[in-house]
Amino acid sequence: MTSQTSEPETTTLYRPVGASELALIKASGFTCFPPRLPDQPIFYPVLNEEYATQIARDWNARYNQPAVGYVTRFRVVSSYLKSYDIKTVGGSTHQEYWIPAEDLDEFNQNIAGLIEVIAEYRSDSTRDA
Repeated sequence: MTSQTSEPETTTLYRPVGASELALIKASGFTCFPPRLPDQPIFYPVLNEEYATQIARDWNARYNQPAVGYVTRFRVVSSYLKSYDIKTVGGSTHQEYWIPAEDLDEFNQNIAGLIEVIAEYRSDSTRDA
């Protein structure tokens, strides 16, 4: 009789990030998101690539220094996410989880696999840099 261990069911999420946050993700070996800053009480992973792209392209690449935005994709154990509600914040595609900063370590422990960078957006002024 063979014992089969199955992988837990996961949910794919996205997170738009700037260069500073991406550097910290890279430093972790693409395994976790960095702790929130004191003025950031909530961690906001989003449910779809379209929404993450809007934030990375239209906000991070325009208002961050350096003016660049990245979209990350990662998987989280679905049973862990059941304790959080999905929030719709604007249009129907603007869906996200609100993870309290104090829960981020546990959230990171429930990431399955690595965090991937799937897109990069730069403002026109940094495109040729």
